[in-house]
Amino acid sequence: MYNIIYFKIIMLEGIFGNKTAEKILLHIFHYGEIHAAAIATDYNISESQVRKQLERFEKANILVSKTIGKARVYFFNKKTPFLKPILDLLRIVYESISIEEKENIFKARRRPRRKEKLVI
Repeated sequence: MYNIIYFKIIMLEGIFGNKTAEKILLHIFHYGEIHAAAIATDYNISESQVRKQLERFEKANILVSKTIGKARVYFFNKKTPFLKPILDLLRIVYESISIEEKENIFKARRRPRRKEKLVI
């Protein structure tokens, strides 16, 4: 199983150019929207490296961004014709990752808990 997951992630790296690009797209796929500092913190890589990739994807019209407070938040551009094939590739890789690995990779809570939701 690990070899299949590794192969799919290597495939993404080959398509998107590098590991940072693949990590960014998987994070946006999981969270819906995210800022550079969060990705850099989750993967322990430099924020400038993440920003460079985010800007590259925005220039390619794959991502769009908006400013919320002082943070620049990135998300998929729903108007690009390339969105569906990119999301299909990401979905294949995402669904092949075990729940334990997902919990390890995407452990940070990015949205506040609903007031009525119990903390268990």
